[in-house]
Amino acid sequence: VAELADFGLPIFLDLKLHDIPNTVAKAVQALGHLEPAILTVHAAGGQAMLENAKAAAPAKTKVVAVTVLTSLDQRDLAAAGVKGTPAEQVTRLAALARTAGLDGIVCSGEEVGAARQAWPDGFFVVPGVRPATAGAADQKRIVTPRAAIDNGASILVIGRPITDADDPAAAIRGIAATL
Repeated sequence: VAELADFGLPIFLDLKLHDIPNTVAKAVQALGHLEPAILTVHAAGGQAMLENAKAAAPAKTKVVAVTVLTSLDQRDLAAAGVKGTPAEQVTRLAALARTAGLDGIVCSGEEVGAARQAWPDGFFVVPGVRPATAGAADQKRIVTPRAAIDNGASILVIGRPITDADDPAAAIRGIAATL
C-alpha cells in the first residue's frame, strides 16, 4: 500500500474496521500517513465508533460505513438476529452513518438508489458489481456496472471479474464500454 501511495495513486483502504471506538480511532490514526482517499469502517460499530473514526481520519479521507455485505441476503441477516430486509438494514445504518458525520456508505447496487434519495450529498461505494456475462460467485445482491451508476453509485468496486479474467485489461475495457 505504501508503494502505491508513493506513486501518488488514490488509495481505497477497504479494511472494514470494527472495534471499540478508541481502538478504531487508534487504527485510523496509525493509517493516516497513507492519506487514503477512502477508508471503510463497519456501521454496526455504533455511532461513537463512527464519530471517532471520522475524527481520527486525515481531512481529505472519505470515511464510509459498510452497511450490509453483498454476500448476505435476508436469510443471513435473520440468522444473525437482524430483523427485516437488507434494504431496511441499509436504510437504518445509512442514517446512523450520516448522523455520525461520515462521508457515505458501502451498500449494494440494489439499495444505492434509495440511499442516494435519503442522502443526496452522500458518497456511495457499491461492491458486488458484475458485468452481465459474469457469474455471481459468493455475492447475493449484485448489479451490473451500468445499473450501479444509474442507481446513484459514486464509485464501483469490481474485483474478481477483472482479477480472475484471462486478460484483465480487456475485462476492464469491456466494463468501461458499458458505462
